[in-house]
Amino acid sequence: MKHRYLENVTTLVFDAEDCTGCGRCAEVCPHGVFEMSGRKAIIVDKDSCMECGACVMNCPSDAMDVNAGVGCAAAIIFSWVTGEEAACGCEIIKN
Repeated sequence: MKHRYLENVTTLVFDAEDCTGCGRCAEVCPHGVFEMSGRKAIIVDKDSCMECGACVMNCPSDAMDVNAGVGCAAAIIFSWVTGEEAACGCEIIKN
C-alpha cells in the first residue's frame, strides 16, 4: 500500500544542480519519493513525501530541504511509536 497525502502541500525542496548523485535520498526515503536517473536523483512522486527529513539528513551536498516533523509525518511516526491511530487531519488515499 502506498500512502499519498494532500497534493502540492509538502515542504520538500530539491535542487538538482546541487545533487552529486550519491543516491542516499533514494535509499533512505520510506515512500520512494526519489529515484536515480543517470547520475542524478529525481523526484518521482513529491506528493508521497511525509516530511520525515531522512533525505535531508543523509544528503552530503545539501541539495534538498524539508520542514521535518510537520503534518502527516509527525502523526504517522507518532502512531507507529504509540500504536494509536494517526490523526493529522489529512486524508490518506490508498493506491
